[in-house]
Amino acid sequence: MNVTGSHDIDRSILLGRGIDDLLLQLRGLVLVRDLLAERGATRAEVDAHTDELERVRNQLIGMIGGGTSDHAYGEAA
Repeated sequence: MNVTGSHDIDRSILLGRGIDDLLLQLRGLVLVRDLLAERGATRAEVDAHTDELERVRNQLIGMIGGGTSDHAYGEAA
């Protein structure tokens, strides 16, 4: 295998892990947002989770659409 092939494999492993991490984060945000709503959290608290869901969703779209792993790891969670 050449260096380019090895780099491509490493990149796809990192990309796959990044996608998995973002999907897990999305699931957690949805569950917590719904739990907050059930327990009578303020609208601002629920909206904050909705905003974060949108941010993470955009990261995921960027990553799947050919972005780099910088989208997943370059921003604070």
